[in-house]
Amino acid sequence: MARSDRKRLAAEEGARALADVERHAIEVRTNMARLREVREAKEAADAVLEEALPAPMPKKRSRKPRI
Repeated sequence: MARSDRKRLAAEEGARALADVERHAIEVRTNMARLREVREAKEAADAVLEEALPAPMPKKRSRKPRI
């Protein structure tokens, strides 16, 4: 009787633990997808901004004589 109760409880706890692990994995994948979308949107906005900016001027070399 007690042994079967322990087995039943262990099986229930195991099933609960597996469900928790799966739920956590789904949450992680969802968050990763959200972060990927945010990153891609930022990269696209940065690319548009960079195209809109004028090209940087080349640096002029100084004419100081080297010693």
